[in-house]
Amino acid sequence: MIATESLGKRFPRVTALDRLSIDIAPGVTGLVGANGAGKSTLIKILLGLSPATEGRAEVLGLDVATEGAAIRERVGYMPEHDCLPPDVSATEFVVHMARMSGLPLTAARERTADTLRHVGLYEERYRPMGGYSTGMKQRVKLAQALVHDPRLVLLDEPTNGLDPVGRDEMLGLIRRIHTDFGISVLVTSHLLGELERTCDHVVVIDGGKLLRSSATSDFTQATGSLAVEVTDTDAHPDGTAALSAALVAAGLTVQPAAGEGEFAAAGAGSVLLVDVAGDATYDLVRDAVAALGLGLVRMEPRRHRIAEVFRSPGATPDNSAQKWGSSDAA
Repeated sequence: MIATESLGKRFPRVTALDRLSIDIAPGVTGLVGANGAGKSTLIKILLGLSPATEGRAEVLGLDVATEGAAIRERVGYMPEHDCLPPDVSATEFVVHMARMSGLPLTAARERTADTLRHVGLYEERYRPMGGYSTGMKQRVKLAQALVHDPRLVLLDEPTNGLDPVGRDEMLGLIRRIHTDFGISVLVTSHLLGELERTCDHVVVIDGGKLLRSSATSDFTQATGSLAVEVTDTDAHPDGTAALSAALVAAGLTVQPAAGEGEFAAAGAGSVLLVDVAGDATYDLVRDAVAALGLGLVRMEPRRHRIAEVFRSPGATPDNSAQKWGSSDAA
């Protein structure tokens, strides 16, 4: 879908991209990097809106330097910044963008209605967008990127400004773009936790340079420990602590799973990490939970998270969150 070769973009005082070579296949791909890593610059080059200083790039087999208009006909783009006219309704705006992409008026109206329904804005589609919440505005921007049925969409920080519920809903929409409609997605983010739940492949850049490009499963391999989560009871108001003590007494190595609160079930305790010492470990955990009368929410092999993979050896979790961002930090 996208290929770059030694792509560079230099400004008088900064190098935004430094000989970047990547290949992006169909599917949902995350482009991750700290703020200022060159993500938005790369998207503008891929759309033919900004010339590269060196190297070359292709999108859908089209050269970005000479075929920018043809690329924009086939690609949807959701910008990071707020760009919606406040006195226009979502329907009027998305119809206009569909017409700009070459759809006849009748087809533009039909596609607009279908697309706004897909992104969850059907009931509010006739209201002026100046009264929309941040989440509603993000959905309009996503709708205009999809309305002309592109083969590929480029989404620049689509969860910016959203609360946790809004982020989850937006990530679900992004995943369905590919699973329901077969449209490939390149989504940028500085929040690593978002991408591991949404993307098939992750490309990491820093300072305009490629750090790593791998399937998400390669980033999140099993760790050799179990993630165990239980519910509290009247007899054990802190069921997690009671279970931890029981497992340690049984000879297992146990530690709290810091930073995994976003995955905890409602009403459940925090997550414990239990080192696996053979298949008997599963039986010991099960028996300890049953003996304490706790409810077992989950017991599953824990996998690495992308944020852990890219922490430098001397970095603290706080420093890492400041540089890369995480769903917890957000």
